Amino acid sequence: MTIEYGPATVDTPWPVAVLSNKIKGWIDRLGAVWVEGEITQWGNSGGNVYGKLKDLSVDATVGFTVWSSVKAKLPDDLKQGDRVVALVKPNYWVKGGTLTMQVFEMRHVGLGDLLERLERLRQSLRKEGLFDSDRKKRLPFLPGCVGLITGKDSDAEKDVLRNAQLRWPSVEFRIVHTAVQGDRAAADVTAAIRTLDADPTVEVIIVARGGGDFQNLLVFSDENLVRTAAACVTPLVSAIGHEADRPLLDDVADLRASTPTDAAKRVVPDVAEELSKVQQVRARLGMRLTGLLSREIDRVEQLRSRPVLANPISFVDVRAEELSRYVGRSAELVERRIQRAEDRIDDLRGHLRALSPQRTLDRGYAIAQLEDGAIVRRALDVDAGARILLTLADGSLPTIADATVLASESAR
Repeated sequence: MTIEYGPATVDTPWPVAVLSNKIKGWIDRLGAVWVEGEITQWGNSGGNVYGKLKDLSVDATVGFTVWSSVKAKLPDDLKQGDRVVALVKPNYWVKGGTLTMQVFEMRHVGLGDLLERLERLRQSLRKEGLFDSDRKKRLPFLPGCVGLITGKDSDAEKDVLRNAQLRWPSVEFRIVHTAVQGDRAAADVTAAIRTLDADPTVEVIIVARGGGDFQNLLVFSDENLVRTAAACVTPLVSAIGHEADRPLLDDVADLRASTPTDAAKRVVPDVAEELSKVQQVRARLGMRLTGLLSREIDRVEQLRSRPVLANPISFVDVRAEELSRYVGRSAELVERRIQRAEDRIDDLRGHLRALSPQRTLDRGYAIAQLEDGAIVRRALDVDAGARILLTLADGSLPTIADATVLASESAR
């Protein structure tokens, strides 16, 4: 006999079994569906397989069960880390209250599909300019601190540390251990890049992994990880170590190293090699300086051998004689100019004297002037009794005009 239950309320609650059966009914109606994801857990127990399937782009995971009867029909090489498509039917276990996906078919995602998706993402990022060479930063010549992102106790970590310290023993590392494959690897590496990029003491970052198969390396083509690497301010070196597959991190990194060992050699200079270069430069500089000094010494000797420097007094004597000649010639020219000037003055003086009124007065003439200074030229210009000043050759003589004399002059 089936008991019908109405709506659940605080006064008429459902039994747990009723709720569980209703949930199972709803889930059973979904039916079987094809899903795609990454196997993050694969464990055998009693001939059955119990595992988990993770979404490829977001943080979402579901458990699945492969019964032994179905397992015999699946590919033998399925394992953790594989990307697969599976035909699953949701199955709610009422007794345990758990939801799992019962697998009926499971197969690898075709390699061609993965490559096509990867190429589409590569082209999209290239169009955005994330692979452009002009945005790649130069590595520091001698970094004081190197950030290293790699798996704990991995061969990649050992290779980087060993080769770097052999080349420059005083180099320092800040190491962040992360998963380098599996469901959480992309998020771990992304967080590690952000952590090291925020550290002001880290001058360059190396992301290292010792190669691997194509699917394991897809972690380093994760879009979020690649964009984080592109936004990194600190120079970043990709040392994934797999030439054929070339993850997207290789394209966006400031430098791609073929192996972790190559990354150590590219980031940290060889102290012996650098010291050798310094010695070579010092030797070339010494040779250049020696040659320059030798040439300058020869030039000084040539200058010292010249007569003017060998006997500098002779140069003074020659110039003294020239100076004496110039002084004598100058004095002669000055005297001639003075003589000519004096002769010219005498000539002008003679002409001036010949034209001077004084010469006329010396011959017995006189100049008559009225009291106002006017010169008398005619007798009619003078009134009788007027005072007249006669200027003679050797002085002046005052007189008064005579009326009789004036009358006789007027009669003429």
